[in-house]
Amino acid sequence: MKKYSIEDVRSSFSFSVPVQIRFSDIDGYMHVNNGVYFNYYEHARAAYLNQVCEWDIMKTGTVVANISIDYMVPVHLMDSLEVYVKCTHLGNTSFVLEQVLLGITEKGAAKIFSQAIVTMVSVDMQTMKPVPVPAHYALKLLAE
Repeated sequence: MKKYSIEDVRSSFSFSVPVQIRFSDIDGYMHVNNGVYFNYYEHARAAYLNQVCEWDIMKTGTVVANISIDYMVPVHLMDSLEVYVKCTHLGNTSFVLEQVLLGITEKGAAKIFSQAIVTMVSVDMQTMKPVPVPAHYALKLLAE
């Protein structure tokens, strides 16, 4: 997985969405539990597909085929977060999204908290079988 700098993220990702940290996200170690990051990334992917691609998931769905997360710095309750998303590869039925959880700590320091690579597969919602990524979505994924 490519390791991004804060400057790389801000200059090479054109889409981001803020994420609210909930009290229930905090575990016994007083930071966001590692499993909650999947929810943050899922929220950002859904927003990206909806806002950037105008993807109609009721017609052609998407499913996660693989996800890999690198954790760099723990997230705490008073940090502020944004998840950045971009498409880095487009195949026939699949595409790869890179995601970065970047934010400001309670003390005001900018940090990359984690990064993820997600392979998505487009599926027919009736059969749940893989189908080619529709051309009009593919163009929008590649335009980023």
